[in-house]
Amino acid sequence: MMREYKDKQNVQAKSYYNDRYWVAPRVPTFEPSSDAQFNSDLESLKEKFTVNEAYIQLMHLVIYINPEDNKQVLEYLHKELGYGRLMELSAMDWLAKSGEFEVFYEMLNIDTAKRIRVKCFIKETQAIESVQDIFRLANFAEREMYDMLGVKVNNHPFMKRILMPDDWHGHPLRKTYPLQGDEAAAWYEVDKIFGKEARDIIGPEIRDGAAIDRYDTERFARLGYEVKFGEEYSSEKTEQNYQEDEGVFLVKKLHKDDTKTITDRDR
Repeated sequence: MMREYKDKQNVQAKSYYNDRYWVAPRVPTFEPSSDAQFNSDLESLKEKFTVNEAYIQLMHLVIYINPEDNKQVLEYLHKELGYGRLMELSAMDWLAKSGEFEVFYEMLNIDTAKRIRVKCFIKETQAIESVQDIFRLANFAEREMYDMLGVKVNNHPFMKRILMPDDWHGHPLRKTYPLQGDEAAAWYEVDKIFGKEARDIIGPEIRDGAAIDRYDTERFARLGYEVKFGEEYSSEKTEQNYQEDEGVFLVKKLHKDDTKTITDRDR
């Protein structure tokens, strides 16, 4: 028996979400006054600096400040309020939404086990002041923030890329950066090592980390079906030994047939 037909009003033509990207539900926030220590630290900060917004989220006090105050705020947290550890700093790309980066600093007070997350917004062409002379961790972290996102940092002693080559085009953690890189990324190693004339011989670099080629001549992932470099693929299982012919001192030759697979996970 067929089910009763109901008009779906062309549901396939309707988008599931109004936003371009699905937005996860927000984590609940609480007033800073709900925690005595956070409330005291916040009031102390407000006496010295402008705090645009503040709330508690996931047991962190989150504060938004003016970007020009970033170094002074972190120094005050460090010297006056006991937040002596900078655990992390980086930025988030909101360029498509508002033309801004959201820079954040994760601070820890070891004595009270309290964490404060300091945030500020800067424009794409705007720079943020370095804090590496207060926290040594910031030296590499600020370079990574510039390398991956393009956030400029003033008065850093060595503001160069830290992960990508100096002549790399673009910043890989921007949301506009292609997931598998652009043309320059695909040919970078070939051009640098062998020259552009070798492109037709070698081919572009496969930058998809999930790509698997069953006919890869190296056979790294085909245990028991390895072939020598350059040989054709074979479906016949190969004999796998776990030791070189000459052996190792004080260890007898080990063959696969002599091994035993232990199935008792508690041993």
